Amino acid sequence: MTEPFLGEIQLFGFNFPPRGWAFCTGATVSVQQNSALYALIGTLYGGNGTTNFQLPNFVNRAGCNQGAGPGTTRRSAGDTFGENSVTLTTAEMPAHMHQFTIYNQGTTSKLAPSPSAGNSLALPGQSSPFVNTTVANAQFSPNMIGMAGSGQPHENRQPYLALNYCIAMAGVFPSFG
Repeated sequence: MTEPFLGEIQLFGFNFPPRGWAFCTGATVSVQQNSALYALIGTLYGGNGTTNFQLPNFVNRAGCNQGAGPGTTRRSAGDTFGENSVTLTTAEMPAHMHQFTIYNQGTTSKLAPSPSAGNSLALPGQSSPFVNTTVANAQFSPNMIGMAGSGQPHENRQPYLALNYCIAMAGVFPSFG
């Protein structure tokens, strides 16, 4: 492997950082012991800037290019954004309806023990939500189907492959120009 640039970030498929590299987990490191790396990234990822600074943190995050594409939000190096899970509210869902229609089948000859075209599973009022007094082909009240769920968040991360982002703690100091 060639010598990396100091501060270079690479992905590795093993569970340890190579020699001269550190995991990108937001670790706080000393400015005094890592002055060359501090000169490159400063407090872009955190730290107080006098005695310490932080390495990038890719825990539960995906890499993203800086700048903005058509119709996207501008991103700068070091920005963090997004959420691992989201709880949708009614206001975030598109307007829609849940309609439910009851069909009254009074003819016993058309009943069957399993779903089939033109057949019902039971007589109205027998182990079903139907009642004998229901008007045929009547629509239920729109309030019959209300809120569902328990306000639990759903997974919001893109599919991923478990790899380790590592930053070069030693290497060639990059030249600018």
